[in-house]
Amino acid sequence: MTRPKLWTKDFIMVCVTNLLLAMNYFLLMVIFSEYAVIKFDAPQSLAGLASSIFIIGTLCVRPLAGKYLDVIGRKKMLYTGIIIFAITTGLYLVIDHLPLLMIDRFIHGAAYGVASTAITTVMTSSIPRERSGEGIGYFSMSVTIATAIGPFIALLLVQHTGYSMTFLMTLSFAVVALLASLALKVENITLSKEELDSLKGFRISDFFEFSAAPMALMMVILGFAYSSVLTFISSYSNEVNLSEAASFFFIVYAVFLLASRPFTGKRFDLKGENSVVYPCMALFLIGLVILSQAQHGLVLLLAGACIGIGYGTTMSSVQTIMVKKAPPHRAGLANSTFFISFDLGLGIGPFVLGAMLPSLGYRGMYISMAVVVLLCIIFYYFTHGRKNKSEQYVEKEQVS
Repeated sequence: MTRPKLWTKDFIMVCVTNLLLAMNYFLLMVIFSEYAVIKFDAPQSLAGLASSIFIIGTLCVRPLAGKYLDVIGRKKMLYTGIIIFAITTGLYLVIDHLPLLMIDRFIHGAAYGVASTAITTVMTSSIPRERSGEGIGYFSMSVTIATAIGPFIALLLVQHTGYSMTFLMTLSFAVVALLASLALKVENITLSKEELDSLKGFRISDFFEFSAAPMALMMVILGFAYSSVLTFISSYSNEVNLSEAASFFFIVYAVFLLASRPFTGKRFDLKGENSVVYPCMALFLIGLVILSQAQHGLVLLLAGACIGIGYGTTMSSVQTIMVKKAPPHRAGLANSTFFISFDLGLGIGPFVLGAMLPSLGYRGMYISMAVVVLLCIIFYYFTHGRKNKSEQYVEKEQVS
């Protein structure tokens, strides 16, 4: 029996669209704090907010977009989201007041929340049910690639051409994403009266999977720690005269993450989540310590390798744990809870850390984030790791 085809035109276009949206997101995220300082003479706290307010916009909109996607219509939400996403990107070229920049950045993030929610839902409809795991895996790689190529291009463009060319590049990504989405076959779903009635009102359980709460809290804290890398690596590398090496930081991050994925994934399935989560969180911690002491380009890139495997693998492992803990019919909501917690950590991090920078300095900030990750390891042990170990022991006893 032949397997249904995965790499159809629609699936290719949905991956391309998601890649380009994510490229815009991560390219701007890594340079925006420094841009706010240079262009508007913003203090570090406001510069951090200028970067993170994008994610705050995404966070505010994502739950509502998920709930009302099929009420408004997938096609309308997708195209509206990408069009606003492109317009707000283009406005960075002409805005010359910091408050207006903040407003535009917030709307830009909200548009990303709408567009990314819609494109993810369209993706699930474009792949055969028999190959959903494989298809979602390939789709998620588009974001992994963007986390590497986006910051790499950003740092390279800022060093050699300036911010205007960087904004033009991100605008081109948004426009091409719109063109790619127009090639998609997007089918709207007609909801029954009962389904429409179920969407009325606001209950916390409509937006949040409570069984995933401990891991969601841990993901907020880990995202907070990682935001120190994503937001401030450009400014930090300039301070320590390692800007050239920093342009390759996220390339190394992604290469080592992708290279380790087959081994860590197999170990997760065979040996259990503890066998992956503990060493990877430890590796994330070590990467932050190495980053804090970097005085040579190779040391900076070594930190990128450690953080790539450590944080990148921990993030996907936590997502899997959250889905496994949820009832089967709420697995989608567990995924939504994961992304909300991920967005929240990345959103509050730059603002809080920006306020702490004057007293801590960059090296002190990264050491502090290493301590935060250590606390996460302890938190994981008491909320999940200890229980999970005993459950695995019971399963082995039953098998024997």
